[in-house]
Amino acid sequence: MIHFEWPWLLLALPLPLLVYWLPAKKHSQSAALKIPHLLSGVSTIESSSNKNKVPLSILTIIWLLTVVSASQPQWLGEPIDIPTEGREMMIAVDLSGSMQVEDMELGGTTVNRLDMLKVLLGEFIERRQGDRLGLILFGDDAYMQTPMTFDRKTVKQMLEETVLGLVGKKTAIGDAIALAAKRFDEKPDSNRVLVLLTDGQNTAGKITPDQALELAVDKGITIYSIGIGADVMLQRSLFGTRRVNPSSELDEATLTNLAEQTGGKYFRARDSQSMSEIYQLLDNLEPVEQEQQQMRPLTSLFHYPLAVSLILVFCYLLTINIRHMWASRSTHTASSKLDKNAGVSK
Repeated sequence: MIHFEWPWLLLALPLPLLVYWLPAKKHSQSAALKIPHLLSGVSTIESSSNKNKVPLSILTIIWLLTVVSASQPQWLGEPIDIPTEGREMMIAVDLSGSMQVEDMELGGTTVNRLDMLKVLLGEFIERRQGDRLGLILFGDDAYMQTPMTFDRKTVKQMLEETVLGLVGKKTAIGDAIALAAKRFDEKPDSNRVLVLLTDGQNTAGKITPDQALELAVDKGITIYSIGIGADVMLQRSLFGTRRVNPSSELDEATLTNLAEQTGGKYFRARDSQSMSEIYQLLDNLEPVEQEQQQMRPLTSLFHYPLAVSLILVFCYLLTINIRHMWASRSTHTASSKLDKNAGVSK
């Protein structure tokens, strides 16, 4: 529906009629206001009562459009549900070299750990409506890829654009937790949740996991750690095929300690199915805020009637000026003929 910000201005719509109906005073003296050259043709046009009707209708439309524009018309959209308050959830993704190990199956195809994570974590992000999400990437160091935002589409897109080796080949788990704690400080009154996804152990960074744990406990951060990687993988060699453990470097003890000390939980993702189940469990452990308020978006419309009004004014003045030019040229031609005829008579 259309809403007017200043509806009282619409009272000015009949103002030209009031001025028209007021008793006019006759002045014997000429008007002191001179008509500009651009408007000089108005007097010529107004001399004929038949020609007055068209300009009067145009001026009436211009006045109506100007008043409507000044009253600030706005389009009031459909109500949109917004959460009254949500939680802050930071997602830290490991981009170390081991994430390229192809020990995951997704849709009947063997993929590496990062590709599997992008698909399933992307679905989890889409479901977090109402939460402020942030994305941290860590390897040799930890980097804030996406600051806290309600824009889940942007967070998912930034996740999909990540590539292996972007932040190094090592694993700085402590730095990732410390960076999350620093970003959580920007909004102190919120539920702070960190989802930490890694397939290895801390091998880089300036802060150890134990130091980062103290910081997380002090800031009231709940850590849900997820260890990624299959237990068994067939590997081909010159001597045939052998079974290996691709997750031998996964530090489950540290990840479990980080989760338990902060009131969270440690999960083990051995395949895409278990990873999907973990995200469903996270939805249950940290449910999306249900209490909501409604808002109706406003779209300003004043520029439409204003633009039409300006176009009409321009066209009206241009038409008057053209008529005046043609009238002046006709008068000049007639005078020239008279002068020529007078010369011939002499």
